[in-house]
Amino acid sequence: MTDITPTDPESEQAAGRVPLWLDPADIRWISRHCCCPPDASQEERDRCGRIRFRASNALYKHGHGR
Repeated sequence: MTDITPTDPESEQAAGRVPLWLDPADIRWISRHCCCPPDASQEERDRCGRIRFRASNALYKHGHGR
């Protein structure tokens, strides 16, 4: 397993991000679920993809990978 680099709250806040602590099962659900309707714009699909990727990455980084 690779070393985990702790999140720097100040740099995350500077990037406009906020903390969100969820149960790993909830994050796993988010990483696998897409709510985009068939007529979703590319912007909406990109946003969904980013969220799902980040959820999956969070699980991996904290030892709860697939």
